[in-house]
Parts: sequence; structure tokens; C-alpha cells
Amino acid sequence: MIGFSVREWSAWAPGLVDRDAWRAWAAAPWLPTGDATPALAEVPAMQRRRIERLGRMAIQTAFWCQQAEDSGLPLVFASRHGDVARSMELLEALATAQPPSPTTFGLSVHNAIAALYSILRRERGNYLALAGGMATVEAACVEAAALLADGAPEVMLVVYDAPLPPVYAGFADEPDAGFAWCWRIGGRDVSAPTLTLEWEGDDGGGSPLASTLPHGLDVLRFLLAGDASLRWHCDGSVWQWRRDA
Repeated sequence: MIGFSVREWSAWAPGLVDRDAWRAWAAAPWLPTGDATPALAEVPAMQRRRIERLGRMAIQTAFWCQQAEDSGLPLVFASRHGDVARSMELLEALATAQPPSPTTFGLSVHNAIAALYSILRRERGNYLALAGGMATVEAACVEAAALLADGAPEVMLVVYDAPLPPVYAGFADEPDAGFAWCWRIGGRDVSAPTLTLEWEGDDGGGSPLASTLPHGLDVLRFLLAGDASLRWHCDGSVWQWRRDA
């Protein structure tokens, strides 16, 4: 079991930019669609051109959530699929006997977006990038809680994903959406939303409940809507979210 408080949050998806829009969405959620991309005005144009849409979504929310004076906070970047569009570009080049782009390769690895953010912010602290299947958000929260237990005053948690390329449509097991959100979390604090996460083995072989949202986005909805709990079956485990305050 872990517990923490969400001291600050930000989020971006097509059609959902400001906090009022996100809170209204949480009360009546819908699946974000469209090809819009955040402006990412905090980044100089020369550097911004290197960042694809998924990276822009993740980095935009991190800039919004991390205050300008904050420095050295551990960073946990979490994405179930990562920048799979770049990976497809490399595979297509190989399939047609074309030389793959070194730049595309370098920016396709799972920690590339976290690395770009740390470079842009000149952060020299700890960062990691992970993928945990259908429980990616929960795995990221466990990592963040471990960093708090190790003495970090706060941790920046960034969760992001994009629709899968059409070639992978047959493997999709949840709704697709492009989105990113960021939480700045710390120890339990009565002045901030406080969550507890518990987990256990799923001996009954339960399957994920049908949802109109990808699970990563449903966890954000849970926070913003003020729900008392959220239960998630996946990959042989049961994850139980609970709001304490």
C-alpha cells in the first residue's frame, strides 16, 4: 500500500486545455480525439521543432506543473506505448531497405521525452521512464512513492500516451486517445487531495472493466471528479484507488 497527496496537477488533450475544461470533462467524460498539438511556448522554436506531438503533450504538462523556481525534483515519466509512431517510422525504413534516421532512433527510445525535458529545464536530478502494461499509471505511482520514501520532498509524475498506429489496431485492448497529465506529489498533506493505492493478486482471473477511456486517463478523471474509489483489474492484479481527503 502507498499513499500520497497531489499538490499540483496539469493536463492536456485535444479540446481540453485549461483546468475548468478538465473539471467539466471529469463530471461528464468523453474520449478526446483530434490532431491538435500544444503550443509549448516555453521552448525555443529551434528545439521545439525536434519534439513530436507525444513529446509536446508530455513536456507541456510538465512545464505547467513544475514551478519555475522548482529544481532538482525527481521525475517519473510513464507511457504504456511510448512514441510508437517514431518506432514505426524506423521499421518502415528497414522494411524498404532505407537507412533509418539516427535522429529518429535517438528520439524513439522510451526515455527520450524525459531526457528532452531534463535538457530543456537543465535538470540534473534523478529521472526515469517506465512502461508497465495496462497498470502503467500504478507502476509509476509505486516508483514515485519509493522516491518519496527515499527522502525526496516531492516527485513529478508525468503520464502520457497517443493512439496506436493503424497496423497495431488488432492489439488494442482499451480506447485510444492522445493525452498527457502531470501530478506533483508529496507526502500526505491535509491541504491537498490525498490518495491511497493498494493491490493484490487476482486469483479469479478478472479482466479490466469496459470503459470509454484509456485507463491512464480514467485515473485522472478519478482524481478530478472527486470519486471515493476506483478499482482496476489487469494483468493478474487488482489495483484499488481510494480517496482519503
